[in-house]
Amino acid sequence: MATQNRFGLGCWTSDPVWTDHARMRKPFLLAVIAVVATACGSSGSTPTQALDTPARSPEQSVSAASPTRSATAARSFANADAAGTVWLCRPGLADNPCAGDLSTTQIDAHGNETVVPTEPAKDPPIDCFYVYPTVSQQMRANADLSIDPEEQSVARYQVALFSQVCSVYAPIYPQLTVQAAGSGSVQIAYEGVRAAFADYMANYNHGRGIVFIGHSQGAEVLTGLIHNEVDAKPEVRKQLVSAFLIGGNVTVPIGKTVGGDFANIPACQTATQTGCVVAYSSFDTTPPAGAVFGRASRTSMFSFGTGPQQVLCVNPALPGGGVAPLKTYFETAYVVRLGAAPSPTPTTHYVTYSGELTGECKTENGASWLQITRSSSSTTMYVLVQSGGPTWGLHLHDISLTLGNMIDLVRTETAAYLG
Repeated sequence: MATQNRFGLGCWTSDPVWTDHARMRKPFLLAVIAVVATACGSSGSTPTQALDTPARSPEQSVSAASPTRSATAARSFANADAAGTVWLCRPGLADNPCAGDLSTTQIDAHGNETVVPTEPAKDPPIDCFYVYPTVSQQMRANADLSIDPEEQSVARYQVALFSQVCSVYAPIYPQLTVQAAGSGSVQIAYEGVRAAFADYMANYNHGRGIVFIGHSQGAEVLTGLIHNEVDAKPEVRKQLVSAFLIGGNVTVPIGKTVGGDFANIPACQTATQTGCVVAYSSFDTTPPAGAVFGRASRTSMFSFGTGPQQVLCVNPALPGGGVAPLKTYFETAYVVRLGAAPSPTPTTHYVTYSGELTGECKTENGASWLQITRSSSSTTMYVLVQSGGPTWGLHLHDISLTLGNMIDLVRTETAAYLG
């Protein structure tokens, strides 16, 4: 029986709207959703984007064939290197959204504000390889390699803070765009990322440890990449610090921590374990039947498990399981525009909340998810939005909800990796 896949986090550049959208193998009723945010640009009206329903044909499935790309053509784009990779983020770039302003204000449950020192590391010992979610607004099925405002915005929103612990490499890739509507090639998107990773390994890595980070479409493409280029290659697997594959429905055999999408890479179980994966989708209610995330009936674009599977959930705040407080980070402008402006309004680029939310991985009735619970004493944090209703949960916020915990986890994993 065919399963369904989905991904997406869209961003309109003319107006500050993040738009989730689903891509399914089988058509379903189009819905329209829009969530206000600011990471993408200036104020204005709030256009909407329909949930789309592309089908994936067998020839679009991921393969281990050599990636194809015209390096000569790619070099016509800004930030292209000699191999033809266009880098959104890479050490040494003049315009690098992954190494910008990291100033942060911590806000406690009573609204008290404290500016906390937050700066990029001067010489981090490891690298992070980041693949962004569905954000391209180009009017084509697969994006070209232009660096558009939406890619810059999502990098600042999701991965810039990781520059405290790693050097961030993020390629521009020919992702399936918000407009793809089923006509895009998954294989083209995958091969673009794989060619960039090959360039990174050949010319930039120099034997350093690697943390992979991806959300939604980015997490799914990374699942294919890691399956083919890391899990299956012991010499590369030795360089794996960890992989954060968030909102991408990574699967394992029911009741297991390894197998399924990865034969050799297990779920992280402690804060010092390396060579492991963290994955989850966040909900503040139990995922209903038909949930887009957290259920193995909705598999990744690149799903390799056979037999009964479940979606993997690892809480980066407490990998071994249990309830743990979350270190939640948002861009300040995002929170202000949602009508929950802290008082006084922080002048820092980011805000982090303490004592507001807890997270716990749960598995019930065929679903596995990160349960997000608000503290009963919470008075300052804005109300989280289920961006596509109960079946989408808190997909829009997946990264932000645990961003501080993920950064802390990379610190402890790096110390263990370097030993």
